[in-house]
Amino acid sequence: MGKITALAAVSVLALAGCGSDDNGDSDDAKSSSNVLDCDKADGDGPKVGIAYDVGGQGDKSFNDAAAVGVKKAVDELAATCTEAEAADGEGEGDREERLRLLAEQGYNPIVAVGFKYAESVDKVSGEFADTTFAIVDGFDPTADAENANVSYLGFAEEQGSFLVGAAAATKSETDNIGFVGGVNSDLIKKFEAGYVAGAKAVNPDITVQVKYIEEENARGFNDPAGGRAAAAGMFDGGADVVYHASGGSGAGVFEAAVDAGDGKWAIGVDSDQWQTASKTEKPHILTSMLKRVDVATFDAIKAFDDGSPLSSYKVYDLKSDGVGYSTSGGFVDDISGELDGYAEKIKNEEITVPTTP
Repeated sequence: MGKITALAAVSVLALAGCGSDDNGDSDDAKSSSNVLDCDKADGDGPKVGIAYDVGGQGDKSFNDAAAVGVKKAVDELAATCTEAEAADGEGEGDREERLRLLAEQGYNPIVAVGFKYAESVDKVSGEFADTTFAIVDGFDPTADAENANVSYLGFAEEQGSFLVGAAAATKSETDNIGFVGGVNSDLIKKFEAGYVAGAKAVNPDITVQVKYIEEENARGFNDPAGGRAAAAGMFDGGADVVYHASGGSGAGVFEAAVDAGDGKWAIGVDSDQWQTASKTEKPHILTSMLKRVDVATFDAIKAFDDGSPLSSYKVYDLKSDGVGYSTSGGFVDDISGELDGYAEKIKNEEITVPTTP
């Protein structure tokens, strides 16, 4: 099976077999740049179901990183797969039904991308004790014992964000930088906290502008226009570097950096976004905070395939190369020694990075 859209999930999962696709023209156009094509996955390995966060594959960020992990499982473990997409404004019941349908169709393991799946994974995993679930950025939302068939894949986002914050402060010529978050949540506040701490470590007097696209609605991760407006306001307010943790909305942050002109920078997130940026955007992407969602996703699938599925919490940090910063474009080559020095101090616990602003 190829891709399951939110509205077509019931009919597609119930009626279609692996190798079919019923997406429409918009999905076909989007798929041209996708790294994962489940229609071409025809091995005899694990049958992987991946449930995306809002934005889906093609967001050039968080979801794409998870897709890379599944693609590695297809290539190295002969996995088959299907993709299930989320929709803006959907409710908890939609996420539950998406996971339930994947489990009923025999997908195992099932990877849920994003903290929004916490409640639904907790409920559906209890209904399918023989199915292994992994949730990226996940947590157990209840006070009871963790489900034995769930692995919660977490990251020390604050550590990687500290490094790009240090890069931003070092490169800034205005002593004024910005942070754009997709949704004002505990998770995204970790990015903000680390970024501000890294910047202040370099320059205690630096100004850091902060803006969240949405307070609660997940559409904040799929709103390029909102990202563009937020970043443009920061550039107009004197910032010359803006870091985003906003998923697909980051495309607008990059556009704002281009609009702001020479000497204005954006910092990507999750994956090396310089690699997927347009020709006009590349000169404005200083670095990206690498969050190895691909590694975590593949680890969960491989552990299942090896017969020892992960369970409970696993945190990917600087020590495990789970977070870091990119050097594509060469714009931080001259300060990489300083950034790596900060990284070593964090690894050695000489620096403790805050997780809240």
